[in-house]
Amino acid sequence: MNFAQLQYVLAIKENGHFGKAAIHCHVTQATLSGMIKRLEDELGYILFDRSSHPIVATEKGERFLKKAEEILALQNDLYALKKPEKRLSGEIKLGIIPTISSTLLPFILPEFLKDHPKLKITIVESTTTEILRKLDHRELDFGILSTPLANQHKLTFKEVLYYESMLVYGVSAAEKNFQPHNIKNEKIWLLEEGHCFRNQSMSICNLKNEQTESAQLNFKSNSFDTLINLSDQFGGYTLIPELYAKLLETVKLNRCRHFKKPVPVREVSLVASSSLLKQNAIEILSKHIKAIIPPLLDSADYKLKDLDIISI
Repeated sequence: MNFAQLQYVLAIKENGHFGKAAIHCHVTQATLSGMIKRLEDELGYILFDRSSHPIVATEKGERFLKKAEEILALQNDLYALKKPEKRLSGEIKLGIIPTISSTLLPFILPEFLKDHPKLKITIVESTTTEILRKLDHRELDFGILSTPLANQHKLTFKEVLYYESMLVYGVSAAEKNFQPHNIKNEKIWLLEEGHCFRNQSMSICNLKNEQTESAQLNFKSNSFDTLINLSDQFGGYTLIPELYAKLLETVKLNRCRHFKKPVPVREVSLVASSSLLKQNAIEILSKHIKAIIPPLLDSADYKLKDLDIISI
């Protein structure tokens, strides 16, 4: 017994004639009749009363036809799985580092939640190390991190979402062009240890830990807001991501500058323990972010050779 035979049986029921059923199924009448005869031999009972016009099913044939319809409907459902759903449902668990979540989520979440009303999203804000651990133990479905990872952690799946410029904050109107060496010997306000953005900032400015502490004030911050306020109150510079700068009021935005080429950027990627788990969700979320974020960034206008991708 095979699916073709089930289709032939239903075609006979629908057309009431072997010849018309064969035309419907794009086979010869001899082929269709032979397949039905073999099926009846296998079953051990007759499906159709061939003496009636139009042809009708026997009593057992009627029960067989009902089951055949159910089986072919299930077959269609299985094939439909090849077509990804446009609207997500169920639950996804996303890990994201704080220095990305605070700037990325306000831009992407409102529309994403609106587009997928039956989807529940659990978002865990944590360090890169902890997100990678949870991915390995399948406690998270995927994460959004700054890459590449300096420790060479083997990510099974990684898709770059965008490259985000790292801007310097604390400049005066007279200061136009910046290179990292321009602020090497200046006071640099940094995030607390544990943030990958701190490591990237130190890498750009070629700093060591002992160079980040002031003799009078050593403030351990967890937010870009605090870093900016420290720069405004006590002088010195800090580094902020480009998306965060988009949220600043004009007065503060005027104190930001891009670095000259090659522009230091952080690579923001969607990562997962497997691209096959919740593949549709990965593709839809990735497409959504790429449609919104790169058009907002000046770094999207640069060629890859003009970017200095800072690892963590």
